[in-house]
Amino acid sequence: MARLFLLLALCILPAIATARIISSPFEVQGRVYCDTCRCGFETSATKYIAGAKVRIECKGPDATGIKFTAEGVTDSTGTYKISVSYDRGDDICDAVLVSSPDPFCSAPNRGRDRARVILTGANGLTSNIRFANNMGFLRKQSLAGCTQLLKMYLDTDE
Repeated sequence: MARLFLLLALCILPAIATARIISSPFEVQGRVYCDTCRCGFETSATKYIAGAKVRIECKGPDATGIKFTAEGVTDSTGTYKISVSYDRGDDICDAVLVSSPDPFCSAPNRGRDRARVILTGANGLTSNIRFANNMGFLRKQSLAGCTQLLKMYLDTDE
């Protein structure tokens, strides 16, 4: 019996001693861009948008009704940082595009207009910073030179 107790102590105590519980608040970070070539992904011609509004929306596990929201605005590099004051547990949370200050690039790109984020400390992550995928708006008309840029991406000379 003593050996069993010793074995358990040797296995469990180090895990307890090194476990780091993440406390709130969480910080969600991401970037917002203008898809200047309207190709559905970031390219070397992509511009990042300062002053774009982003919202964190969380729904319950049953996905009915929004239980929590928080908003933020991008800085000069198109980066947003939104603080979430407490652990959202099993909630389903997304970073969502709200608006762009650029009248020539203000239509959200479907499929790139939201990004899922996990806002709980009960998942093994060791940081309270959560990184969301970049989200984008579409430019009304592609920039000149996008055809050549896309040809470069498609060039498959081997």
